[in-house]
Amino acid sequence: MKNSNNPISVTMKSEQKHFLTHLILEFIWLANPSKLDLAENPKAEPEEKSQFALPTLSEIVTETKSLITLAFPNILTGLILYSRSILSMLFLGHLGDLELAAGSLAIAFANITGYSVLSGLALGMEPLCSQAFGANRPKLLSITLHRTVIFLLVFSIPISFLWFNMSKILLFLHQDPNITHMAHTYLIFSLPDLFTNSFIHPIRIYLRAQGITHPVTLATLAGTVFLLPMNFLLVSHYKLGVAGVAASSAFSNLFALLSVVLYVWAKGLHEPTWTAPSRECFKGWKPLARLAAPSCVSVCLEWWWYEIMIVLCGLLVNPKATVASMGVLIQTTAFIYVFPSSLSFAVSTRVGNELGGNRPYGAKLSAVVAVFIAAIMGVSAMVFATGMRYKWALMFSSEREILELTAAALPILGLCELGNCPQTVGCGVLRGSARPTTAANVNLGAFYLVGMPVAVGLAFFFSVGFSGLWVGLLSAQVCCAGLMLYVVGTTDWELQARRAHCLTTSADVEVDDALHFQSSDALHVHQDQQLPLISIAVASSL
Repeated sequence: MKNSNNPISVTMKSEQKHFLTHLILEFIWLANPSKLDLAENPKAEPEEKSQFALPTLSEIVTETKSLITLAFPNILTGLILYSRSILSMLFLGHLGDLELAAGSLAIAFANITGYSVLSGLALGMEPLCSQAFGANRPKLLSITLHRTVIFLLVFSIPISFLWFNMSKILLFLHQDPNITHMAHTYLIFSLPDLFTNSFIHPIRIYLRAQGITHPVTLATLAGTVFLLPMNFLLVSHYKLGVAGVAASSAFSNLFALLSVVLYVWAKGLHEPTWTAPSRECFKGWKPLARLAAPSCVSVCLEWWWYEIMIVLCGLLVNPKATVASMGVLIQTTAFIYVFPSSLSFAVSTRVGNELGGNRPYGAKLSAVVAVFIAAIMGVSAMVFATGMRYKWALMFSSEREILELTAAALPILGLCELGNCPQTVGCGVLRGSARPTTAANVNLGAFYLVGMPVAVGLAFFFSVGFSGLWVGLLSAQVCCAGLMLYVVGTTDWELQARRAHCLTTSADVEVDDALHFQSSDALHVHQDQQLPLISIAVASSL
């Protein structure tokens, strides 16, 4: 009988088993090299695809679902906010023509000097938060939220002084005294909105960067529902006039803010990324400031264009009809803008998350898919505007001149949306990749160096009139869309992923001038020797 415990026999059997194992692995490698890696290291992640690789159909479908999932709650939020603004205008119109004019003037002044500034400054935190979340740096989200709230509260102080002195400014510009004094009253009772917006804008971006959107939608709905009884109470019952409409809107926003905070806190949605405010909030402001300033400029340049258009309408023949028609068309544009702007927020989040997670291919895929969806939106908006040209204005007015002017301009507005939708989404891509300066430069060049001269020249020098202003906007949108698509199409996504890495991991407090560095030569620099593009003071516990 053979001895099964013979050492030589055991060694031979062991060698045979190892030989068979290696032979099997060799065959697996020949069939598919990636399976060998998984067999040797089951926890190994698949290699990141090159930014130049073509996406598969399943990847496009998956990314489309991700973008729609993020964009849809934002669309609902935008539509709710739009309905709330219409509700306030209805109560102002119910008070009388003087009150409606005063409220419209006050809202325009507030948009130019306050709301656009706070909204733009808050967008500076978007790349910081979305990239930090993608890089799994939860503490950085919380610190950025605290810093942004403080940042906006500080800026609200000079805006408040400006609103207090609104009457002097508008009277100096030879505005009607009665309308001006009533508009000043509206703004005084809207001052709490500056405080509310200083919190709600950062909270919205903080949640959206994590893919959490439904709390803001629910809170906005609650605030809008709250607005109706407040208007009846303050305007209809207590007869407070424009002050009641302004106060109702301010209370509604405050109620929405409290609702979103309580909902997030009760559900524990803040726990994975929340840290208590500390002294760290009061230092390391440069990164936020350098992103917030161009973001603010980009937003304000676009918002201010429409206010300038209203002023130019007042200089045309029959200004009453042209200003009224411009108001109808701007309301229409605001309604359509809800859809591409929501997609812009979604793609900004997706691009930031992917770059923060060092997935340049995913960021490029998200950008490309979003631009194609935006093009579909643009075509849909054009069909809507053209098809409703004779019916849409009837919702706002029955005067023949206003109806004719609106019907003539709506097809031009539809063509504008062909460019506006892709360029809006392009802005979102640039925000997600921390390039707000590029977006600001594009908006400045397209709207004010191209669109404004065309609008003024056609409307006044070539006597085209009202439609000439909209042709000017069309030229601006075409130029802006072309520049945005060029910038997005020529983006070096691997370089942007490296910039995102430096944006979220550097431990120094100084901000290097290379924040705006775009040269592809940086790809050849060893990571340990690479200069920091931007630096943020963060604790090692991240």
